[in-house]
Amino acid sequence: MTKLITQEGLKKIKDELEERKGPIRRRIAAAIKEAKEQGDLSENAEYTEAKREQGENEMRITQLVSLIKEAEVVDNKKGSGVVQIGSRVKVRFHKREMEFQIVSSNEADPINFKISNESPLGKVFLNKKKGDKVEAKTPQGIVKYEILEVK
Repeated sequence: MTKLITQEGLKKIKDELEERKGPIRRRIAAAIKEAKEQGDLSENAEYTEAKREQGENEMRITQLVSLIKEAEVVDNKKGSGVVQIGSRVKVRFHKREMEFQIVSSNEADPINFKISNESPLGKVFLNKKKGDKVEAKTPQGIVKYEILEVK
């Protein structure tokens, strides 16, 4: 199944994969070796913890490899004026202005105003342009937004 992603998001995934395959794997291997040298593994909490961490790291590596294989980098048509994945959207609502970036679901970071194209807000912004007015169902109820700018 293809997953849409921005170029920035793909780079982030590749960077994490390299970190996990290199420095993190080496650190865990050293911890396992050190714990083995302590003797009896049946009651060795350090060994058990290192093996658990190794399993989690290897599982994350598998997930990242899968994400990269399934990723389709979005070709954001710059200057089209239409909201797409990768677009920054400046909006007005309740007399306030905010700017969001529309990203793929695995790049979403609401604290940094990166919202998923699959989120309720992301869905209503997609394919809209400057001047369009949209309504989105939020935890606070229905909110009306006016799109002020698309970058």
